[in-house]
Amino acid sequence: MTTPIYLDYQATTPLAPEAREAMLPWLGDRFANPHSPHKPGREAAATVEAARDSVMDALIETSRSSRAKSRDVGAEPRVSTSLDTNGSVAGRLLFTGGATEAANIAIQGAAMKAAPRRRKIVTVATEHACVRDTALWLGAHGHDCVLLPVHADGILDLDAAAEAIDEDTALVAAMLVNNEIGVIQPIAALSALARAKGALFFCDAVQGFGRVPLPVEACDMIALSAHKIHGPKGIGALWLRDGVAIEPVMHGGGQEGGLRSGTLSPALCAGFGAAAELLRACEAQDAVHVAELAALAMRRLGAWEVNGSVTERYRGNLNIRMHGIDAARMISEIRQVAFSAGSACASGSGRPSHVLSALGLTEAEARASIRLGFGRYTTLDELDRALMLIVEAAERQGAIAA
Repeated sequence: MTTPIYLDYQATTPLAPEAREAMLPWLGDRFANPHSPHKPGREAAATVEAARDSVMDALIETSRSSRAKSRDVGAEPRVSTSLDTNGSVAGRLLFTGGATEAANIAIQGAAMKAAPRRRKIVTVATEHACVRDTALWLGAHGHDCVLLPVHADGILDLDAAAEAIDEDTALVAAMLVNNEIGVIQPIAALSALARAKGALFFCDAVQGFGRVPLPVEACDMIALSAHKIHGPKGIGALWLRDGVAIEPVMHGGGQEGGLRSGTLSPALCAGFGAAAELLRACEAQDAVHVAELAALAMRRLGAWEVNGSVTERYRGNLNIRMHGIDAARMISEIRQVAFSAGSACASGSGRPSHVLSALGLTEAEARASIRLGFGRYTTLDELDRALMLIVEAAERQGAIAA
């Protein structure tokens, strides 16, 4: 059976061969617990710490790239923060079971640690479910949850944010790159509003890490995921700026700074570390390749409408719609291509995407939308063949509807 052309990079990315090789020794004879004091345990712990350094290095590089871009274009305001002696943002990185766990630790932990009068959690209506649903859960348990609206292009309304964020706000949370529509949010500007009122700022950087500039200096907490950067599933990370204190939401052995108890997997950590090293090494090459793929897609799909901003977006995420098509039927019919109609987390719910609804799309428009995600291992030829199949399927549906 022929392997489908994979165009669902926002759901997960193919595992990099280098990440797989880094993991293999720890799936065999090197099985020790990294928290044990004996020699095999110390060797496992050393692998975990080397991986931690690799992920931190990639995050620091992202911060430097963001500051360089800010100096070049002056697009976003400067945000004061503490820098280490190398000019990097000072902080610590904790491994978690994934970005969903990282977001829960950050949001719930910050809410529990906040002063009694700070009961407000502010986030964006188009956030990933791990942030949106956690904030809504807190809203049902004694906190005030505010979902900021977005404009028709998916960019958050900063005027509404300025009005909502006040001295009662404990935390503001926003995504760097939206997982469904690829829109890049003005993280530094939103963080400046939060910090002016003494609130913490959390960023879900899962979809943008290593792909678009991330203003780390504007963030107090950042969530990352290995399997969105060609690493293994089952591991993520939470970065906390020095001085940020939150309460643990799970208890046990006190691993990972007391905030994420549980035995770490050296194999998963090693895979994450290798993927992060590769992210740094391939950043420029990946960006050029994604730009070429996106240009091809836009040429082939000129008759389709783009959901979200055409300019303020990560180009490896293309969410588009065509009047009259049935996205679910198209996905089922085109078995030679693996693509989606939106978030994998919401797949099968039967409900229209809350992201597309927030943009003002009707239910019919949302159901006529598909998401194409591509990146490092997508070839131009593969994408071209996949796009032709999608165009042909849309024409068939259009002919039947007519």
